[in-house]
Amino acid sequence: MAHTDRTTRRALSREIAGTIGLLTDEHDFRAMRRYRSFAFDDHTAYLLQVEALLKTRASQGTPTAVALFDPEEYAEFCTAAGLDPDAPASRGRFTAELAANGPTVPYDGRPLTELLPVLVDEAVRQATWEYTATLLARLGTCATCGEDLGRAAFTRASHLLRRVLETAPPGNRHLVCSVSGAPETLVAVLHADDEIDGTPHIDEAEALEFTSVLALGLATHSPGGLVMRITTPSGPDRIHGWRLRGYGLEPLTAGEVFDAYCTDIESGDLVAPESNVDYCAPPDLGDDHRSPGHHH
Repeated sequence: MAHTDRTTRRALSREIAGTIGLLTDEHDFRAMRRYRSFAFDDHTAYLLQVEALLKTRASQGTPTAVALFDPEEYAEFCTAAGLDPDAPASRGRFTAELAANGPTVPYDGRPLTELLPVLVDEAVRQATWEYTATLLARLGTCATCGEDLGRAAFTRASHLLRRVLETAPPGNRHLVCSVSGAPETLVAVLHADDEIDGTPHIDEAEALEFTSVLALGLATHSPGGLVMRITTPSGPDRIHGWRLRGYGLEPLTAGEVFDAYCTDIESGDLVAPESNVDYCAPPDLGDDHRSPGHHH
């Protein structure tokens, strides 16, 4: 009976997913060392131990996700929840909170050196989306017609993104949207790779972040732009660009796209153009710069 119970528990444990809160950089690692219950004193050794644990769980068939462990957020969490921050149980509670509400990446056997950039990108993507969503919500309603300005801008941005993808030549598309503002410039990236039937495959989280950043630029009339790079198995890459203008996208000429890509941002000096790349005027979006969206 005891043997049967142990076998059953081992089988059940393989069906329970777990999350590991990871200290990705030396600065965060040093911040956690102020707690006596934190057992590590070397960041490199810590990462090796984490990777060994992930490999062991994977070999046992136990799924594990990795989340970013932020010491400042952890301290705030403990204060709000009335927990002792110098206790493993408190760190476990915080990691469970990360698993439920924070960005996580499933461990798939890749080395941590490859997994960490993916995790950081996911955290940045979520933070950007939350920030832009907050700013869009603060715009309130139009004094003239009562329309929700943030929702209208998001609808407008969704329409423009759809037109960009619909009018783009075939190929794998890499889009970047940047919007200048205080305290910093917001940047969002979207990949739209062609499926076998020619339809673009889009990551929903990427699309949500991208559309939110574009919407914020439109709603606040901030300086910004959108660039799309199209790659095909044969032929040169094609690069198209638009600037945010009013409530729409204004196409850049081929010369303007070339100048943008071949000018050093900091010094203003010219840099050599990439080989096997065509700098092109974008396709006509067929957009009247007004509909759909908010017009006041």
